Amino acid sequence: MTSQERPGVRLTDGFARDFPDLGVQWKAAEAPTPRLLALNEPLAAELGIDPAYLRGDEGLGLLTGTHVPSGATPVAQAYAGHQFGGYSPRLGDGRALLMGELPDGRDLHLKGSGRTPFARGGDGLAAVGPMLREYLISEAMHALGVPTTRALAVVGTGVAVYREQPLPGAVLARVAASHLRVGTFQFARSTGDVELVRRLADHAIARHYPQAADAENPYLALFAAVLDAQASLVAQWMLLGFIHGVMNTDNTTISGETIDYGPCAFMEQFDPATVFSSIDTQGRYAYGNQPPIVQWNLARFAETLVPLVDDDENAAVETLTASLGTFPTRYQEAWTEGMRTKLGLPAALGRPAGPGDPEGSGDPEGSGEPGSGDGAAGSDAIEPLLEELSRLLTASRADFTSFFRALIPAAAGDTSPVRELVGELADGWLARWRALDPSAEMMATANPVYIPRNHLVEEALDAATAGDLGPFTELLVVVTDPYTERPGLERYASPAPPDASPHVTFCGT
Repeated sequence: MTSQERPGVRLTDGFARDFPDLGVQWKAAEAPTPRLLALNEPLAAELGIDPAYLRGDEGLGLLTGTHVPSGATPVAQAYAGHQFGGYSPRLGDGRALLMGELPDGRDLHLKGSGRTPFARGGDGLAAVGPMLREYLISEAMHALGVPTTRALAVVGTGVAVYREQPLPGAVLARVAASHLRVGTFQFARSTGDVELVRRLADHAIARHYPQAADAENPYLALFAAVLDAQASLVAQWMLLGFIHGVMNTDNTTISGETIDYGPCAFMEQFDPATVFSSIDTQGRYAYGNQPPIVQWNLARFAETLVPLVDDDENAAVETLTASLGTFPTRYQEAWTEGMRTKLGLPAALGRPAGPGDPEGSGDPEGSGEPGSGDGAAGSDAIEPLLEELSRLLTASRADFTSFFRALIPAAAGDTSPVRELVGELADGWLARWRALDPSAEMMATANPVYIPRNHLVEEALDAATAGDLGPFTELLVVVTDPYTERPGLERYASPAPPDASPHVTFCGT
């Protein structure tokens, strides 16, 4: 076998080379006894990587960062960010490394690979449970059709990680369209180097939104494209009951992918105020707040682009504010279209006020929370139907996922599953909905049977931490085929039992 035929992974160092001011060249910590815990063979095949290579010594070295392919320059990326509304000028990859770009243009990135200059007192390590959580949830999100980073592998390191107690350490290898964040632009803007911001924006355009390059104002077009992508993304979160948990600006991607699955969870009983993160004591990132928070984060992105959009700062602010003001409509259109499909209805009508409807445009040079706006709503037939549905779900606190799945037999006349969930409250609404001739076939492709139920995720991660990967593997198989109902898997479709402890997650998870 020649060297050209030798299996391996080819990486380039475009970001490290082009943006030395936005990263620090760094080396991963040693992993003395690497052990493959999870390998995403379909993703490896998609990337043109031989899974057998990743199981070997050199492949495990790549997945833990201790083997650096020729042409790669691992860097810890720099970024800033608003965390729970407060600005931190220097965050960055405290326990992660960008290994480089894969041949298809996506990033290969490691998490838990050791301390970097951005560690801010942390140990730079990660435990098995949290890394398997990101693998499981991100692959479930991919199967649900949500734009997301992907997990390639989780490798145990043989190093103990000390939290409340010693835990087995691990590294997650993930793949993303890029790791550019709103926080990346905030860091670049904070340097005062407008040309650095311009080069970063040009890089984002070339990598993610090449059509913006032909616009009259490419940087305004970049902002509009990111706004569209984020409006669509958060609408998909809301349609699935997904709660990210830590929607800081450094976790808001330019590509429009979901990133960083720390204190994330899926809502079971419907309640717009649902929060799972132990540190979100004010409910800033509650389920119903997610759309306006995305808009607020986009206002912070707009601030970074002001000098690029127009030489006249006031004109730039006015232009960006007008563009930002389109977010409520764009989000609402995406959410309404998704609800139309979930309800099996033949056409999208109106602009109902859905859960978390963002009403404010947010001043791109300000620092407050989203304000108020017109929040105009249409008057078509679907609007009162969806408004009534929101009231019905709130009053009944029905299991969100189960309710929509129960509508499939209801479309054919069997309303008993719905009535089991919400009782007689649903009768009038069901009659009005069924009068619109819903399609059960359409609903079956839009409403999952299986989501990563929080109690099952914790059960699987606890077992994996103790050395038993069986429950994790079984759950992964179920949630990566979420729309196919299968006999014998009823427990995976059921909410947590009534006597289960309240689900709480932590940023460290």
